Amino acid sequence: MKPSSAKAKGRNFQKDMRDMILAAFPELEPDDVRSNPMGAPGEDLLLSPAARKLLKGIQIECKNCRKISINAWLEQAKEHGKHIPVVFFNLGARKGSAVTMKVEDFLKLVKDNK
Repeated sequence: MKPSSAKAKGRNFQKDMRDMILAAFPELEPDDVRSNPMGAPGEDLLLSPAARKLLKGIQIECKNCRKISINAWLEQAKEHGKHIPVVFFNLGARKGSAVTMKVEDFLKLVKDNK
């Protein structure tokens, strides 16, 4: 796959994840969740303070790859800031998407949600 095709595939996945978040939280405005341009440093989905509050302080890395590299993906997400690193990834053609995070972070989210 050409690098430009791979970037387009990643960009489209980021936009799909942005759209899913906005659909799940109709109280958010479209600019509360923005897709970070490909190659730009930082999180893949840029969250406003309102979005970050609703999403319990997570920071999102998006991956649309055939090869699954969860350890590397979580490390990359962790480098983007002080919030809880979460990776959204594509499961493959017509199989949907999934989310991964460390168990400690998941338990913290659940505990804080009580």
